[in-house]
Amino acid sequence: MIIDVPEGKEPIGYVWGEMVPGIGPAAAAFSMAVYQHTTLGLREFEAARLRTAQINGCLFCLDWRTERDGVKVEEGFDAAVAEWRTAEALDRRAKLAAEYAERYALEHHGLDAEFWQRMLEDYSQAEIVELTMCLGSWLAFGRLNHVLGIDAVCVLPGH
Repeated sequence: MIIDVPEGKEPIGYVWGEMVPGIGPAAAAFSMAVYQHTTLGLREFEAARLRTAQINGCLFCLDWRTERDGVKVEEGFDAAVAEWRTAEALDRRAKLAAEYAERYALEHHGLDAEFWQRMLEDYSQAEIVELTMCLGSWLAFGRLNHVLGIDAVCVLPGH
């Protein structure tokens, strides 16, 4: 980690909250909003989130599994997401979410009419905007955590 965190401080809370109090809490609120207020189904949400985590390399994000009402995606879902093109465990919406995450992160200038036609067959315009905001959050903050090395020192609740 390239940031000095005082002893006894939780790294993400310190870096995101105390170090930049004018920006960090707002960023954290946005980061939490995508989990608390999403209308997307768990599988497409996690497919997009995990594909972004795989691209970012954020250890914390890779280990995290979103839970809704005590439900998480099945064991091995992350492997299916990594192989989204051929994964039989993913339905069409989850595959599209993983594809969008990958293309958003790596080739956003290549999002062509054919891609948007496929997206609009399975997602409403509001869902596309919501998913895009989620992707923006995960891409920015997962990279922040990984680039600064915060992801290597955070411990998930229950670990």
